[in-house]
Amino acid sequence: MPDQEALIKVNDLVMHFPILAGVLQRQVGVVRAVDGISFDIQRGETFGLVGESGCGKSTAGRTILLLYYPTSGRIFFEGTDLTTLKDRELRPIRQRMQMIFQDPYASLNPHMTIRETIGEPLQVFGLAKGKEIDEQVNSLLKTVRLNPNYATRYPHEFSGGQRQRIGIARSLALRPDFIVCDEPISALDVSIQAQIVNLLVDLQEEFGLTYLFIAHDLSMVRHICNRVAVMYLGKLAELASRDELYDHPLHPYTQALLSAVPVPDPFVEEKRQRIILEGDVPSPANPPSGCRFRTRCPLAQEICAGQVPEWREFLPGHWVACHMV
Repeated sequence: MPDQEALIKVNDLVMHFPILAGVLQRQVGVVRAVDGISFDIQRGETFGLVGESGCGKSTAGRTILLLYYPTSGRIFFEGTDLTTLKDRELRPIRQRMQMIFQDPYASLNPHMTIRETIGEPLQVFGLAKGKEIDEQVNSLLKTVRLNPNYATRYPHEFSGGQRQRIGIARSLALRPDFIVCDEPISALDVSIQAQIVNLLVDLQEEFGLTYLFIAHDLSMVRHICNRVAVMYLGKLAELASRDELYDHPLHPYTQALLSAVPVPDPFVEEKRQRIILEGDVPSPANPPSGCRFRTRCPLAQEICAGQVPEWREFLPGHWVACHMV
């Protein structure tokens, strides 16, 4: 049974993409983008999902919103299993689950004005029409710290940071409970990133939002997230509260990631030991047997090749998948 207190509960989520070849486009394999992950997100919290590019974190976020239909596994929203619902039953729930996309240049239609972009979900769900849409668009633009007079402009007239604010306003239009933030700051200048993160924090307090915050900037994740899960090649390596994970990382992959985060104190930085991982991330179409991380792990033993590590709660609230812990 899902945790009734959790807004989102993911049980053994799997998302495989077929590999097609030949004139007849026959399936010759699968890309194991997400390969059996489980976690829950409590109402009002910001849950961080981190890992290298290509590890499956963005796919996981889109699958939770059912933008991709999962290969297997279950996704609960307020105790309701979304994978069992038909499209008509999903429609009112989709209204409460939204997404902020990574690229503010690609996620806005260049042929639509800002009024049309933000107002479209209101129109599609029948929540407003005519002047009501104009009023709500103006209100949403003010909420994300933009001038309401911008509503008649087109996306090419805005900077990257302004476009991302427009994307945030669009995600807020239906008053959602849950928002997947898919690396919302990675395409922005460093000077703008803090403004967007602070805006997300303020909106969470104002509207009682719950976030799944996907990122690879570990310093920013520590600033905004309550709990953090580390993902590697389609599987979760570790999950813990923010401070517990950063102060006492258990998995060798987490330790290597955190050793790469720069420290502003030059004396601490000089004494710190960097963990350099050798080799490249294996292909998700042909992952290693046993532990996915074993081909790059400095602690790997024979058991790591022959047996998949159990996802276990090593300490209260601190989960890890590693034979050596």
